Amino acid sequence: MPSESPIRHVVLLMLENHSFDQMLGCLQAFNPEVDGVDPAHPRVNKDKDGNSFPQKETDELQTKRDPRHAVANVATQLQDGNSGFVLDFSQAYPDSTSDERQEVMGYYGLGKLPALHALAKNFTICDRWFSSMPGPTWPNRFFALSGTSSGQVDMPETKQQELNPLWYIHQWQRTIFDLLNANGRRWKTYYYDFPNSWLLLRQLAPGNITQYHHIDKFFEEDAEDESTFPEFVLIEPKYFGQDQNDDHPPHNVVKAEKLIGDVYNAIRSNDDLWNSTLFVIAFDEHGGFYDHVVPPAAEPPDSKQNRYPLNRLGVRVPALLVSPWVGQRVEHTVFDHTSLLKYLIEKWNLGPPSILGNRTASANSLAVALRETEFRNDTVPFIRVPYNKLIPPHPELEKEEDTSHQHSIHLFARYLEQRTGDSRFQEAQKHPGTWARAKKRLGQSLIKAGNSLTRDFQQAQGRKVERLTNLAHGLANRDVTVSFPDKPPDAAESAKE
Repeated sequence: MPSESPIRHVVLLMLENHSFDQMLGCLQAFNPEVDGVDPAHPRVNKDKDGNSFPQKETDELQTKRDPRHAVANVATQLQDGNSGFVLDFSQAYPDSTSDERQEVMGYYGLGKLPALHALAKNFTICDRWFSSMPGPTWPNRFFALSGTSSGQVDMPETKQQELNPLWYIHQWQRTIFDLLNANGRRWKTYYYDFPNSWLLLRQLAPGNITQYHHIDKFFEEDAEDESTFPEFVLIEPKYFGQDQNDDHPPHNVVKAEKLIGDVYNAIRSNDDLWNSTLFVIAFDEHGGFYDHVVPPAAEPPDSKQNRYPLNRLGVRVPALLVSPWVGQRVEHTVFDHTSLLKYLIEKWNLGPPSILGNRTASANSLAVALRETEFRNDTVPFIRVPYNKLIPPHPELEKEEDTSHQHSIHLFARYLEQRTGDSRFQEAQKHPGTWARAKKRLGQSLIKAGNSLTRDFQQAQGRKVERLTNLAHGLANRDVTVSFPDKPPDAAESAKE
């Protein structure tokens, strides 16, 4: 990189729940430097019955059963040198078929992911980028934006957590957005339905929440003018509905490919913006899918510890650096999500890296991967994702909202609604009744009549998604305000709620 970096903008798109081997392992056939999948010598896992399952190319665009990825599940998956992925899946789903167990070891062949693979062939593949902790979505996303999860390692799934909404109110730590604010750097977050980053509660402060905009503004306005484009941008995918594009199973992976391609094309089509931007594509965690690289030890972020010491990185995840200022190559340096934080802090002199915790301070900065000294003119001009691939093979799976991430966001949104004191969202809060749920179960077993029998349930789910979107737009546009204490609630008091 030149001493005066030409990179003036950094755009982060963080998707969900896939491993490196599954999504990018095939690139070893294109570039032997990639530590990926060797079809001639596939790695093998065994299920609980002792049956062997090798790595195998897959054409499945929708994984019907979501592999588990809580802390306990990942511990099983990583045992004996990453030998427990299929074991954990078969224990979680004892009635699963051999084909379903095989999907845990599946990987997409070269070209099957039209956006991710095209960009991987043209730019820098990070084949040692690990999630920040061996666990689920929320704590890993907290790490990505703040360098810590404040000791939390779980998703709020239990009934006790549902009855205790203050369980959520622990992410009061300083974030990268606070550092950008303090140093006069511009940032924006673009979202589709409901921003997960609002769980970092400083983001709900008046000066921060107004930096949230619907994704249309990115595509239709902001990406057209480099002079006013923010220095840091976070793009949050769509987490709900039939057009969900966050790449979380069981939704069609091609929808996330379309999102990747759309963001790249928007940046690439504006010469001034393209010439000055680093586009980072990463996944928050592995989603229970197999990867063969054993995660290394890591520095705990702080003294806040729950039942897990946070002294080890999570499973390796797909990550690409895309810019005319990065090479067409592989970067083997060990990164985790805090490596981006360290790069941003040092790039813009936001303070000592330790300001976002010990993990960020000890992380390798992404700067080591930015080696190009001359602008590249050989980059792919446009990403095309076939529209016919966007049609899901199993449309019934697109109607489900059964992931812990979705349930947890609904719980958090319900809590925010209570804090706004606004009555407009109350009607949409109604949950599917017992009869609607019973019909849903019956409908799923009767394919032909399924659409009719599940209509009530789907309408209730639709009201929930509408509630989320309306709440997000209301808060971002300051039509409603959310009230929070000036300081984090006392843990003892929280436990009494």
